[in-house]
Amino acid sequence: MSAVTAERRIVRPRRTDVLPVAALLVLLAVGASTPRFLSLDNVKAILTSASLIGIAGLGLTLIVIGGTSVSLAISQSVAVSAMVFLAVQSAGLVVALVVTIVTGALITGLQGLVVGYGEANPIVLTIAAGFALTGLATGVGGGTSVSPTGTGYTVLNATPGGLPLSVFTLVLLTVAVQAVLDRSVFGRLLYLTGENRPAARAAGLPVGRVVTVAWVLAGALFAIAAAFSGAFNTSANINLGGTLTFDAIAAVLAGGTPIAGGKGSARRTLAGVLLIATVSDILLLRGYSTGAQIMVKGLIVLAVILVVHLRTTRGRP
Repeated sequence: MSAVTAERRIVRPRRTDVLPVAALLVLLAVGASTPRFLSLDNVKAILTSASLIGIAGLGLTLIVIGGTSVSLAISQSVAVSAMVFLAVQSAGLVVALVVTIVTGALITGLQGLVVGYGEANPIVLTIAAGFALTGLATGVGGGTSVSPTGTGYTVLNATPGGLPLSVFTLVLLTVAVQAVLDRSVFGRLLYLTGENRPAARAAGLPVGRVVTVAWVLAGALFAIAAAFSGAFNTSANINLGGTLTFDAIAAVLAGGTPIAGGKGSARRTLAGVLLIATVSDILLLRGYSTGAQIMVKGLIVLAVILVVHLRTTRGRP
């Protein structure tokens, strides 16, 4: 089978899965009976929360579609990138953003290089990477928080039209990532690699390069989320990422992107992150603890995984 034939066989999802959309509508109905849920300030809070998770989730979407499972070092990657972002503010906002994006791309891209060319287990590798990043950040920074060396970062805290700049950035990045997946050669190869890596390799497709590029792009997106996070918090340490790894994974999977790869989209991740952010907000307004919020989000992800699995296996002998 030639590379051209292999590419033509790919089936690319072009519409958002109805499952997260339907679930989101149900949540909105529940939220309507929750005090303060429909207030303008609360809607802004949901969108703000969704934006940071969503930007990181877009990066993870590329990794998942490529069939290389997930990264468990997102929180640490974002924390280190945010520390770099604030530390180089004296050079100006543009330079700080470039340095931060390059840092994030290198951190995650090196992991992708090992996964793509070395066939390393991504779960084990990213756990090790997370520990390594934690140790590096703690050793270099002495366990203290990094404060900004300039004021350029304040631009990222702007609220055009009353909404945080990060919300507009999420929308633009969703459109950009979706365009890459739908219209580029890389996008077609990424879907094919995730669908059946041995077949893609047998067809002569550059599997190692495709996986590495996916992880590099994911790292760049993690870094953009880090820049906004660092700007919002005005300081950064290795704990800045918090539960971002879990939240990003939850958003991608709740959006209907199968963990096995080969399918998925940026649109699905956007729907998934809005679903997760809305769930968290409703539970918070109703007085539920952080533990309860995590448990509910986990159950939602589990339910989606089961539904996706049943759909995938339906019709198999």
